[in-house]
Formats: sequence, C-alpha cells, structure tokens
Amino acid sequence: MNNSSFRSGFVTLIGRPNVGKSTLMNRLIGQKIAITSSKPQTTRNRIQTVYTDEEKQVIFLDTPGIHKAKNKLGEFMVNVAEKTLSEVDVILWLVEPTEYIGAGEQHIIEILKKTETPVILVVNKIDTVKKEKLLTDIAVYSKEMDYAEVVPVSALTGENTAELMKVIGKYLPEGPMYYDEDTITDQPERQICAELIREKALKYLSEEIPHGIAVTIEQMKERPGGRLIDIDAAIICERDSHKGIIIGKQGSMLKKIGTAARQDCEALLGCKVNLKLWVKVKKDWRDSDILMKNFGYQDDEM
Repeated sequence: MNNSSFRSGFVTLIGRPNVGKSTLMNRLIGQKIAITSSKPQTTRNRIQTVYTDEEKQVIFLDTPGIHKAKNKLGEFMVNVAEKTLSEVDVILWLVEPTEYIGAGEQHIIEILKKTETPVILVVNKIDTVKKEKLLTDIAVYSKEMDYAEVVPVSALTGENTAELMKVIGKYLPEGPMYYDEDTITDQPERQICAELIREKALKYLSEEIPHGIAVTIEQMKERPGGRLIDIDAAIICERDSHKGIIIGKQGSMLKKIGTAARQDCEALLGCKVNLKLWVKVKKDWRDSDILMKNFGYQDDEM
C-alpha cells in the first residue's frame, strides 16, 4: 500500500431520518456498526466507520437525521449533523426516489446550498421503483441544485454500491491512512454494544417509548480465558409506566430484547456473552444536559 497517489478523507452521510443512512453505511463497510430501525431518531451520535482498499481510505461519519428539533436531544442531534458538513471532504445526501420534495428535504437543500463541500446525491431504495420513474425523480432533485454527482443505489440489496465507492474516491484528496487497514470503527466496543441493545428495544417496543430510551453499559468484563464476557446494561426510560412495558409480563419483553441483543453482541465481540439487563427511570432525561452527557451525548467530542 505504498501507492504515492493513495487518497483518504472524510465523508458524511446526511438525509432526513429514516432514508437508510445506517443501512447504507453498514453495506459499504461490510459489517454491522450502525443500528437500523424503521423508527425515526435511531442514530443519535456521530458514528465514525472506516473503509480501506488498495487505493483509498474513506472515513464515514453517519450523522443523526436533520430535522426540526423539539427538545435538547433533538437540538444536539441537528447541531452534530450540520456541524459535520464543513469538516468533511465529501457530502453524501441520501434521498428516496420521489417526485415531491417535502419541507424536510427543502430544509436540507437550503443548508447544502451554503456549503462549498462537493455534494453527491445518492438516490436510495432503487429496488422499489421502475427505472423510468427513477429518471424522473432524479430530474426533480436536479432542478433544486447542482450536485458533483448523482448515484442511484439500493442499500438493502447492494446494487450500485461498488460504483458509489468509486465515485467517492474521485473526490478524496491525496493523503495518508488515518487508521490501520483492519480498523472499521472508532467506536469503543462498549458503545456499539449499548447501541445494539437500543436497536432491539426500538424493534420490539411500541411507537411512543423508543424515543425516550437510552442504554448505558454499567460493566463489561472478560472472564479469565477470554471465552466469555459479562455485560451489565441498563435501559433508561422517562416514565414509570414505560418501565413496566419494557420489562413486560413476567419479564418477557426484557428477555426478548436481551436474547436478540446478546446474539448481536456475540457476533461483534467474537465470543460468548452473558448479558444482564435492568430498567431505570430518569424523568425527562432528553431535556437534561447533565443526563444527556451521562448517556454519551457529548458536544465537546465534535
């Protein structure tokens, strides 16, 4: 890898909540790092993942979806996403195929028009539309602003994602490797395990609860021999009534979340995991600066 024209740089994925940013990043990296869910506000922190091949190293920042903030957590998430745009080499704006550009998308267009960073329009979910319609939809977006490139993909099936990686490479500056070639994320394992647990809670709980939960890893210890890791984790919710729903009848919901999360943690860590889950109530934590910092949402790490 002593190629003198090696390229490296930072790429951010932005888009409205739920357009498939985390799914696309997991697909490009080839491993599950970012959690995915059909519910909005799944990604809360800026997750950094790394892709390396013979010619380039791409450091992806998967930001929270840009949306109108309703509380301190919302403001934090939007600030993280918008701040990233001036710090990167390439912006991937992920959209769905549509002929109608709504207020959320218009809000993003106004932000993108102010940046000098190259913007690649990535039209996701092409597996859901006919090719003729796709061309019409791309034309609608192209009327709004000029893009460095337009690349249609399917994050779900992987269609055209190799082409997207080639296009990204064109816009990276020549530069060194920032990470070892086998690095795939800068997130500590504790953080990823917490996110994997939160993903399962999002998957199984009813609509109104997931927004108000956080997950903290209280303890993570490897047993002698290295074949088993004990993880103690707490699911934090905002109301006593939510605590009962998360635990479920005779602990059934908590067990369901724990079993599914344990399997993902074992795949990540490459060994057996003994996962113990608790549920704690911290009222209105999403509007508390102190509690948000406690749960890992720290603005000073930007």
